[in-house]
Amino acid sequence: MRMKMSRKERLMKTLNFVEPDRPPHFEQLFELSEEAFGLAMPTNDEIIQASGHDQLALFERCASIYAKIIEKYEWDALIVYPPAMGMLVDQPDHPVYRFIPYLKEYLRRYFHEDILVGTFLWNAFICIDRIKDYMQFSVQLADDRQSVIDWAQQIFDEGFVHAKRLLDCGVDFIDIASDHAFNSGTFLSPTDFAELVTPYKKRMVKYIQSRGAWVIMHSDGNLMGVLDQIIDIGPDVLQSIDPQAGMDLAEVKRLTYGKIALMGNVQCSYLQSGPKEKLIESCKYCLDEGSPGGGYIYSSSNTIFPGVPLENYQLMLDYFHSRF
Repeated sequence: MRMKMSRKERLMKTLNFVEPDRPPHFEQLFELSEEAFGLAMPTNDEIIQASGHDQLALFERCASIYAKIIEKYEWDALIVYPPAMGMLVDQPDHPVYRFIPYLKEYLRRYFHEDILVGTFLWNAFICIDRIKDYMQFSVQLADDRQSVIDWAQQIFDEGFVHAKRLLDCGVDFIDIASDHAFNSGTFLSPTDFAELVTPYKKRMVKYIQSRGAWVIMHSDGNLMGVLDQIIDIGPDVLQSIDPQAGMDLAEVKRLTYGKIALMGNVQCSYLQSGPKEKLIESCKYCLDEGSPGGGYIYSSSNTIFPGVPLENYQLMLDYFHSRF
């Protein structure tokens, strides 16, 4: 019987491809705090518009909800979403930069141990959510490629400033979240991806790691056509390993083991709509194929989003804890 590890030890073993006492578990987002605890997270606008004691009270509310999530669902790390979910921050005094050290100290007092805290770097690269008009983008790519290259550099530069500020305020890791693929494959060809995404993402990952933090790279969709490039980019973790797009966890682990740890693959459609038997099958496959030898973080293939029945997430965890 393995000795129980601390959250931090469990994650570090996993990232170094050493099998821990159990796979770590946490989610990119848990948006069911009202259903679970009767408590709603404050909105980004509420936090940004508040000041002084009012803002501190909102920080306290966020921190207390995060602590409840970690405690109830036995998370091993936390990704901060409010404040500043879904945006690249260009204000040096944005509250997220004050909130992160506040949250880390709050969690240290609450749990009497260090909880690894990260946050998102959203859409700092050419990706699906950055494209507003695909016809126009395609024409521009063919007829004025240099302008697209210039744009890739511009959004990288904006993201780099935000990443630096996040690292300066003490994040332990950064979740680089940019969707690059549909179920059918990447929205850019592998050749275009190699020019317009890979070099920028590789520079960002290497910079974050040089500052002593680790990196999750998130994208939905089928990434198999650029998996070799993702290995070259070198994030510490790849999430979501999207089963609805045909990403097979066993095959991805075979190709990435010892290079990139994996996170995800519990199918979100089963979490949202069932049937429960299929959800359990998905959970079992993830643990059977992901757990051996370390290098796997148990999670949904996306997030615990509004519309997921709380009992289905609990079923996913009950099965997990029945195994370990």
